[in-house]
Amino acid sequence: MTLQTDALAGQVALVTGGAGGIGAAICTELAAAGARVLVGYSSGAGRAQSLCEALPGSGHRALQVQVDDPASLTAAAQAIRETEGRLDILVNNAGLTTPVPHDDLDSLTDEWIDTIFRVNARGPFACVRAFAPLLRVNGQGLVVNISSIAGRTGVGSNVAYCASKAALDSITRSLGRALAPEIRVVSVSPGWVDGEYAQRMPPELIQAQADRTPLGRIAQPEEVGRAVLAVATHLTFSTGCIIPVDGGRPLT
Repeated sequence: MTLQTDALAGQVALVTGGAGGIGAAICTELAAAGARVLVGYSSGAGRAQSLCEALPGSGHRALQVQVDDPASLTAAAQAIRETEGRLDILVNNAGLTTPVPHDDLDSLTDEWIDTIFRVNARGPFACVRAFAPLLRVNGQGLVVNISSIAGRTGVGSNVAYCASKAALDSITRSLGRALAPEIRVVSVSPGWVDGEYAQRMPPELIQAQADRTPLGRIAQPEEVGRAVLAVATHLTFSTGCIIPVDGGRPLT
């Protein structure tokens, strides 16, 4: 259940990949806490706009943010500068993957490796670089990178995906140090989430993942959203760290 609060009243938040399952949940939690949310999208403008209209509160809008396109990031930063004048929270949620067995070395092509790293690792760094001046405006900016326990366990949809999330966690640690004290940088690291990707998987695979998780299920998108909200509202002395939302999955 989304908790209504004014903890983020007056703040501006941008969520890349904001119209997807996890992204929409993050947007909803931030909007319910009073933030004005910019729903970042790459190509699905209609979906992003529909989400804006459904979010609690007002002032939300869709914004094209293609994380692997420098021109798109420059344009988005300029648009925010002209309309909001600052950015308080950046959530780097956009990412992609494809299922490839880890021992099938030939099927994980160079093209897929480059694409995964371009979007999942270079993309968040490029977003921070583009939006850092706006995040510094109030002296208390926050970046939340949506990572994965795959970056720690090496178990995930493919080898490159796991490596890209490990790289993202390293970026979090490096930038947490480099951008302090004006900007905090934190990773939120889910395990399996009952979102669009999981729903495309065979039900028996998802059940097996739930059975191997100490808490007996996979996460709901709202739980990832609440973790982001907690970083923004309660964990205010945390930076350069990784917050797990995995039900204890790495313990087994």
